Amino acid sequence: MPDWLANLEPHWAWLALGVLLAAAEIVAPGFFLIWLGFAAIVTGLIAWVVPLGIPAQLGIFAILSFVALYGARRWLKANPITTTDPHLNQRASRLIGDVLTVTKAIEDGRGRARVGDGEWPVRGPDTAEGGKVRVVSADGGVLVVEAA
Repeated sequence: MPDWLANLEPHWAWLALGVLLAAAEIVAPGFFLIWLGFAAIVTGLIAWVVPLGIPAQLGIFAILSFVALYGARRWLKANPITTTDPHLNQRASRLIGDVLTVTKAIEDGRGRARVGDGEWPVRGPDTAEGGKVRVVSADGGVLVVEAA
């Protein structure tokens, strides 16, 4: 072990851990590591002011982590994050209401239709190639259509 690491004061280790956890939250967002980073930073500040042994510091970190995670979870449940675009990552749902051109005739309820510069599988009433259909819903990667 390097000499500087062996002589590192515990509060500096907690503060460094807190900063690393906060940075990890930026790299891999999940709204989880930031609270552990917060607990580590507060533990480091407490250890800096009050001389505590390592077991006490670990206990404080565990308690602060639990309180921070529990409090954040309760707050998020009471104040959910809303979005102006609820279908942001649901491409099929964003197509609801669009009128598409059938590229492969819908026979026995299955066919294909042009969406932008590609084709999507569709399910709906029998429609000849070139016919127009309206998207009414999405079932996984299959668009459910009706005659337009």
